Amino acid sequence: MTILEIQSIIKDFEASTLMTLELELDNFKLRLSKNKNEAIIVKEDKKDNQTTHINQNPALAKQQINQTIVKSPLVGTFYASSTPTGKPFVEVGQHVKKGQVVCIIEAMKIMNEITSPFSGVVKEVFVHNGDVVGFDHSLIRVGDENEK
Repeated sequence: MTILEIQSIIKDFEASTLMTLELELDNFKLRLSKNKNEAIIVKEDKKDNQTTHINQNPALAKQQINQTIVKSPLVGTFYASSTPTGKPFVEVGQHVKKGQVVCIIEAMKIMNEITSPFSGVVKEVFVHNGDVVGFDHSLIRVGDENEK
């Protein structure tokens, strides 16, 4: 599947009344969702270094785990700030609140603000300004203030 075909699918999906779309072809899988409350949260078990993926309500995430990953809800280009020379939305060590804009993903010339589904401190930013990211790509790790 070419990038132009993917972009066409995204454009058609955004114009439709569908809330989710899943497409699987051979070794290609695409999942699109318009549900802003849907969060994909990663929990790391530090005892045996296994990672468990949990889909749940973001309001419950803070109570159940002490580390969370903000993931890309769509395919596009990652921007850390609203302008090329602007200050990044978030930086490592900065406290973020639930609902705060942490980055922008551009897809089909549409700037999509990505908000944090939980509160905490930015521990790590996994991508650089201008990087192309895929669906479910890890963007930012947010943890508790007491966590190292």
